[in-house]
Amino acid sequence: MDDERWMRRALRLAKKGRGRTSPNPMVGAVLLRNGEVVGEGYHARAGGPHAEIVAIRNAGQKAKGATLYVNLEPCTHQGRTPPCAPAVIDAGVRKVVVGMKDPNPLIRGRGVAHLKKAGLDVKVGVLEKECHRLNEAFCKYIVTREPFIVLKTAATLDGKIATRDGASQWISGETSRHFVHRLRDQMDGVMVGIGTVLKDDPMLTARVRGGRDPYRIVFDSRLRIPENAKILTLSPSRTIVLTTEMAPQDKIERLREKGVQILIFQSKSGKVDLKSSLLKLGEMGMTSLLLEGGSQLSGSFLDQRLIDKILLFVSPKLIGDPEAPGVFGGLGVAQLPEAIPLRDLKVKKIGEDVLVEGYL
Repeated sequence: MDDERWMRRALRLAKKGRGRTSPNPMVGAVLLRNGEVVGEGYHARAGGPHAEIVAIRNAGQKAKGATLYVNLEPCTHQGRTPPCAPAVIDAGVRKVVVGMKDPNPLIRGRGVAHLKKAGLDVKVGVLEKECHRLNEAFCKYIVTREPFIVLKTAATLDGKIATRDGASQWISGETSRHFVHRLRDQMDGVMVGIGTVLKDDPMLTARVRGGRDPYRIVFDSRLRIPENAKILTLSPSRTIVLTTEMAPQDKIERLREKGVQILIFQSKSGKVDLKSSLLKLGEMGMTSLLLEGGSQLSGSFLDQRLIDKILLFVSPKLIGDPEAPGVFGGLGVAQLPEAIPLRDLKVKKIGEDVLVEGYL
């Protein structure tokens, strides 16, 4: 149980890097000697020192003979920073307790093997599920090179995301909206369809103190986006428009001159090819993307089974109109046995709303 206690402390430290370490994982480390914490640290940003190195520097000579708790296997490869496993050995650490092995199939287990070969006592798998969940985006990305997709949507109790004329502000309550701004701060990008831009003209920023805005990503097969749209005038270099060969060349050039990133894909049934676009965004180093709709884009992602996680804010309101849009457009399924199940469900109250979280 003591191992779990200190691993939870390492996880709490790791969370301090949330939203700042991509494309690296969130890692925390605790050095314990004779029941006393002698050093600890976390990976604060990509390119910065890893958690183990921070903890060792913090401990100094007290690291000798200590036990290291770390939620992810120490690395053995040279990246933007030196490898951690040799530094752990050189510091004289006696035992290493690892939450989970590195999910990268090219690296998995090498750090553990390196430590064991040097004579260290190594234990693996303490709070493994919690460690995996913390770095769920990294775990998918490092294996598939595709970003982890989180669908965020707000709906009334009868499943409507807007009235028939498109009014949707505000279905969710103020507390839920603040939650979403914090979530944006933690994601690499936020994705919407052109319909949402034309209807709502959103900023898609993270309006929290000390926050950083994600990339704003728009699916727009014909490049209909207005040139005075808020997401084009506010930090245009942080805006990416995904379009197709159907986009007018002169408009592409004007937007690029403003600093907007325009990515062109072959159209698929008149739309941007979702799979190709996600692979490209993965190549750009994006590990996590927040899908904020609207209904048609969400339905297309669902039809192609591209959603990893759903955050559904259910508001205690009713619209009742059969013409009002629901959460998902698209094709859906024809038979109830084909319905897509969610797993690992969590339900909690967020202000006046209820948040339902689940995995596909």
